[in-house]
Amino acid sequence: MENYKNYGPQPPAHLSDEMKEWWRSVIADFELDAHHLKLLKLACESYDRAEQARAVLSIAGTVFVDRFNQPRARPEIKIENDSRIMFARLLRELNLAGADLPRPPGLR
Repeated sequence: MENYKNYGPQPPAHLSDEMKEWWRSVIADFELDAHHLKLLKLACESYDRAEQARAVLSIAGTVFVDRFNQPRARPEIKIENDSRIMFARLLRELNLAGADLPRPPGLR
């Protein structure tokens, strides 16, 4: 693990250790404006949220039985999926690879 502690703004305290380390590596490798830091924070939070949902699913499974004794998908499935999509979109928005990635088509 590299030492990034001397670089720029420190990660928010509520992030997981994994995301704090990623934050530090991004700060060390890229020049980010204030609005990029907000996007980076959201990306880290999205990743953490997806991991939290995945952890619940690994314990509780993907299905529960409702009050009518019918199987239902656990809400954590949607949370995990939505958080992964948000993380991917925020990464694209931050453009950390430095490449001009194709944008999705605009809405009319």
